[in-house]
Amino acid sequence: MFVPPRPLPALAALFLALALGACGPKADDAQSLESLDRELAATNAGGNAQDPALTAALHDQIMVDPALAQQSNADAIRPPSRPDPGAVAMPVARKDTTDPATLKPAPAASATCPECKAKAGALTLGALAARQPNRSVADCAPGIGYSALWATRLPAGLPLYPDARVSEAAGADRDGCALRVVSFASGAAPARVIDWFYTRSTAAGYAAEHKADGTRQVLGGTHGNAAYILYVTPRGDGGSDVDLVSNGGV
Repeated sequence: MFVPPRPLPALAALFLALALGACGPKADDAQSLESLDRELAATNAGGNAQDPALTAALHDQIMVDPALAQQSNADAIRPPSRPDPGAVAMPVARKDTTDPATLKPAPAASATCPECKAKAGALTLGALAARQPNRSVADCAPGIGYSALWATRLPAGLPLYPDARVSEAAGADRDGCALRVVSFASGAAPARVIDWFYTRSTAAGYAAEHKADGTRQVLGGTHGNAAYILYVTPRGDGGSDVDLVSNGGV
């Protein structure tokens, strides 16, 4: 029984014509390719037109369900509904209101500074407290916690420098400890920061000792069972990087 051959699909016929055309003269290649492009475009256009579902999918507007749209990104990370109670917003810049005429100059620095080495080996505020020679300070370090709030709880005799920009703060208030450790930057030169804290701490009754090792300066003292130590390092912009450690205080 003879079965007539089925007509080739349009695209297959076109590719067959292309293959056969490759055997002909190369002078007709450009014309053949242009003809093929036109035929492919016409075939695709006709195919899309003959398929209503495809045409609708390509040209109709996207439908959106408002109720479902409200549920999108339900698991996305979102900002908290209220501020973190342990966070304190610090001013970006504070004015240095220090009057140099009101400052007492600190005594000349001693060249022997074991406390400077303690600072050099401490990578965190807790480690800095733990490395202090004063045992009342070091023994309180294991219970330390980090929060900007500790920068607002310094002893009255050891406040922050007027233009201090706090970068980190930690402290502990248990088991007889009143530990405070604060890192901040100031636009004031190290000598002015040292004189300012020397003036404030001695007025509050603290003894004070000034030491230095290279560019790092240390001012520290005690008042009864309370103790503090201040580390001041010059910044490239002429200001100071400061770490203040205190335990107890008035």
